[in-house]
Order: sequence, then C-alpha cells, then structure tokens
Amino acid sequence: MKPLACVIGDLVGSRASADRADLHRRLDAALAEVNDLLEPVRPLWITAGDEYQGTFPTVGAAVQATLLVRIRLAPAYDVRHGIGWGSTTVLDDAGGIEDGPGWWAARAGIEAAERAERSPSARSLRTAYVVAQDAADAPDPGLVNAGLVLRDERVSGLSERSVSVLRGLLSHETQR
Repeated sequence: MKPLACVIGDLVGSRASADRADLHRRLDAALAEVNDLLEPVRPLWITAGDEYQGTFPTVGAAVQATLLVRIRLAPAYDVRHGIGWGSTTVLDDAGGIEDGPGWWAARAGIEAAERAERSPSARSLRTAYVVAQDAADAPDPGLVNAGLVLRDERVSGLSERSVSVLRGLLSHETQR
C-alpha cells in the first residue's frame, strides 16, 4: 500500500474543562472547517472523547492540518498531534477502523509530543513526526521535526489578538 500521513490529535487538559459539551462542539466544528479547507484522504473525525484522527496524502498537508486545528481552537483550548508516515489498512470502513504502521507511527509521535511537554526546553512542542519502519520515500524526520519545533514555539507565544489575525489569514480572510 502507498504510505499516508496519519494524524492523531488530542486536546490538552480537556478533562479539566468545565463544559465538555461545548469543548466537543468546538472541536467538531474546527475539524469540519479543516476538512473543508484541505483534501484529506480520510477526513479528520472524533474517535473517542477528546481524540481525533485522519489521513492526508502528504506530510505537508498533515502539518498544515495540525496548525489549522490548533489555531481554530486557540486560545481557549490547545491540542497535541502525532503525525506518522506509513502504510495503513482499513479493517472496517463503515466503522472507521484502521490499523497499520502509519497509525503506530502517529501514536509514537503524539507520545513524543506529550513527553516533550514535560521538558523545560521543549514544553511548547505540540506536534511530532515519526516515520514507520515500512515507509519508503519519507520526508526527513529531522527536518520536519525541526520545523515543527519552531512552528509550535511561535504559536504557543502568540497573544489572543495575534491568534485571531493568524486564524483569519489562514482562512484567506482580510485583516479587516
């Protein structure tokens, strides 16, 4: 099978949310907006509670999707993402059940991002990229992860106003 960029996302600190129903509605709306803007292979969808996943044809598209979801939920909520590059297998299309090295790599990525948050030098990291062992022609994980570190550091430091402006720019709205 052709490798895909698998994305697993998780809301940070969602269990402490006073209004989980509102949080879920916001997450669902953010995922729908990102799915409309991009062309995922399998659209982002909520899998359980505060976790979601989807697949993209390229790592670049997956990186863009993770930024868009994060910006749409900020500053009220934050998310962490794992991006895995590898093959996938659909076990049950109707139920949305998939498996394979691409998903395992994405899970390893989200776990790496979660571990990094505990380190003072990388506490703003929210996204990590991992290549599955079966993947050929994968984008260089060192380069992709270096870009993600820089991106996540910048996004974490944005003011509420700057997040609003960035959200508009990424949605092709005028600054007005």
